[in-house]
Amino acid sequence: MAANCFHCLEPIPSGFTQTVLIDKTEQPMCCVGCEAVAETIVAQGMTDYYKFRTVRAGKVEQLVPEQLKLVESYDNPDIQDEFISEHNDVSEVLLTVEGITCAACAWLIETQLLKLGSIKRVDVNTSTNRAMIQWDKSSTPLSEIIKALLEIGYKAYPFQADIEASQKQQVAKAYIRRLGVAGLMTMQVMMFAFAMYFGMFSGMEESFEQYFRWISLVLASPVILYSALPFLTNAINGLKAKQLNMDLPVSLAIFGAYAASSFATIMQVGEVYFESICMFTFLLLLGKYLEFRARLKASEFTANLQKLLPLTARIINAQGNEQIIAAKKLKLHDRVLIKAGETIPADGIIINGTTSVDESMMTGEHSPVSKYPEHSVFSGTVNHDGVIEIEINKTGQNTLLNQIIKLQHSALATRPKLVEITDKVAQWFVACLLVFASITAIGWYQTDPVQAFWITIAVLVATCPCALSLAIPTALTCAVATLTRKGILIKQSHVLETLPKLTDLAFDKTGTLTQGRFSLDAVDVLDNSVTKKTVLNLVAQLESYSEHPIASAFTDYTPTERTLTDIKIVPGKGITGRDEKHHYGVGKSGWFNTKKTNAQATFYIDQQAVAHFYFVDPIKNNAKTLIFNLHKQGLNCHMLTGDATNTGQKVAKQLNLDTVQAGCSAKDKQVAVEKWSSANKIVAMIGDGVNDSPVFNSAHLSIAMETGADISKNTADVVLLNSNLEAIEQMLIVAKQTRKIIKQNLALSLLYNSAILPLAALGLIAPWMAVIGMSASSIIVISNSLRLLKL
Repeated sequence: MAANCFHCLEPIPSGFTQTVLIDKTEQPMCCVGCEAVAETIVAQGMTDYYKFRTVRAGKVEQLVPEQLKLVESYDNPDIQDEFISEHNDVSEVLLTVEGITCAACAWLIETQLLKLGSIKRVDVNTSTNRAMIQWDKSSTPLSEIIKALLEIGYKAYPFQADIEASQKQQVAKAYIRRLGVAGLMTMQVMMFAFAMYFGMFSGMEESFEQYFRWISLVLASPVILYSALPFLTNAINGLKAKQLNMDLPVSLAIFGAYAASSFATIMQVGEVYFESICMFTFLLLLGKYLEFRARLKASEFTANLQKLLPLTARIINAQGNEQIIAAKKLKLHDRVLIKAGETIPADGIIINGTTSVDESMMTGEHSPVSKYPEHSVFSGTVNHDGVIEIEINKTGQNTLLNQIIKLQHSALATRPKLVEITDKVAQWFVACLLVFASITAIGWYQTDPVQAFWITIAVLVATCPCALSLAIPTALTCAVATLTRKGILIKQSHVLETLPKLTDLAFDKTGTLTQGRFSLDAVDVLDNSVTKKTVLNLVAQLESYSEHPIASAFTDYTPTERTLTDIKIVPGKGITGRDEKHHYGVGKSGWFNTKKTNAQATFYIDQQAVAHFYFVDPIKNNAKTLIFNLHKQGLNCHMLTGDATNTGQKVAKQLNLDTVQAGCSAKDKQVAVEKWSSANKIVAMIGDGVNDSPVFNSAHLSIAMETGADISKNTADVVLLNSNLEAIEQMLIVAKQTRKIIKQNLALSLLYNSAILPLAALGLIAPWMAVIGMSASSIIVISNSLRLLKL
């Protein structure tokens, strides 16, 4: 018997002997799932699939009852509002289909679905693994369509694009429509133009030539009045706002040439250039479309963030039963059950269960984060391996994910000074361009009136400063997207400008240079009848219910079992619990009238001290490397800490910091930073505590850790979502590369304009060449900026 499954081509497990008769030959299968799918394909007369497939089919997985329940929830009208659209009693849905590998898969899916009588149309995209389906949902529920796909081995679920992506899709479609009209009419007009150029009508009467001019006018009109209309609209809107934008010279060129040619046609005088106008518009639109696609890539990150949110959520109602509802209908204090592998639909607090969560979309760190009761979880993150129950504490625009998106948009919307300067230069450049074009027109009209008009148009188009206006915004957009992907949230627009200018960095100690949580350094077990393992297991159980900083030292010691009950927190003392045999407690040394020691915590059994614990706040693993690399870049590194002990001096010595000031109040930190600033130094402050908020306002740049206090994060210019010190060096790298690329973009755009201007004015550049040059310069600038996405 063959060693591989005929359907999915995977190895057949030992002992599995099931086969399916395909084209009069018994073919081996590796599992019940593949057997069922192959039988369905044969029964429905679709065995040609196996002849034309180019790669193996995906291994079939049977849906468990929970998954079937989720599929059936897609029939809920409230949930369907998120992803189904209606057009004249025809419903339309876009499904993501897993397992599509080739054109044969597309054929198989289309054939299977069209057998359902209510399906009107199926379009399968093999590159995006999506299927657009139009059908009558009153006859066939969506769940039946998904189950029909499952029968032939394809798992499907609704795809939901966010509003921004939908709008961009509409813009892209508008470009295509306008390009289509311009391209089609340009070919038609040029046929008549070439015929006249080559003298094919020289033997005809003048009335026939005039007739073809009128046909050219009619064919060119849709190009000018539809395809080129956005240029004129933007130019007029700019003039209304008392601004000279990039579309003004382009509009003058297009509509000026069209008006002149129309006048020549109507008055039967002079030459017409309808074919040049149409080709000019088509090339210009093509360049704009390519530019749009390039810019779209730079903003994909935010759109992808919004697509992380699930459509549904599993709530626990008042009766304690599970109910699947639309995620958008979640309310504060709702209880939501989240199973392994599911995406968290809203921000909340874990009230039952333990798990690990993939927060890479938010922090850039792919290592799962352990979560216990009372820990926060965030929408868009993925529950890895446990079943948890959470209570919703933030919904909608208040979730961390939406705040990140909002702040990113805000940072990009606020215009840095350099962008404002460039925009003003571009406006003055347009004004100078109009003056120069007028001089060019007057000069050429005196020597060659026939060429004067087209040379002037070439000047208007070739020297349009589009690339100059794109030089900085595209670079900043790409840089912000890259930093956000790395878990670095930019809140203020000046950050990327300030970073390369820094001379000094001041760090808080606790939670910034150190881990900010206690780590168990030593355990002194006093009673030989109790093992260290037992002590740690019992203490970990107790501390899992505590929010005291010391409790964090035991989060790495997962309890082997939970046997304690009657948990009580005693303020200022510790936490207690009991089992069937003993009463346990962990807290201050000297509790229960025992002898006080220098131990930082003591474990008690039946009110007798059994073990002492000693803790340290270790330096972050990457702190030393960061300080070393910052020194290599010529930056001074300081510590400003509120810790009055000699711990600060020890940390400063270990990290080789330039200076350290211990026992600092919030005012002391502020004074220190202002002193450095008065010495003409550019200072960044990095911290996480409440007392760092005032100094953040004094520093040129403020950076807060996500693990820090809310007030410090609200005040800071930058928030490190992964609280990783390496992010500071990454910021510097991205900022310096951004500055380098901005300089390159400005140099490229200015070099192009300065080179093309005299050539156009001398009549060496035709209008169509001018369009290509202008579009190419813009695309080069954008492509150069896109390199920042690869950092």
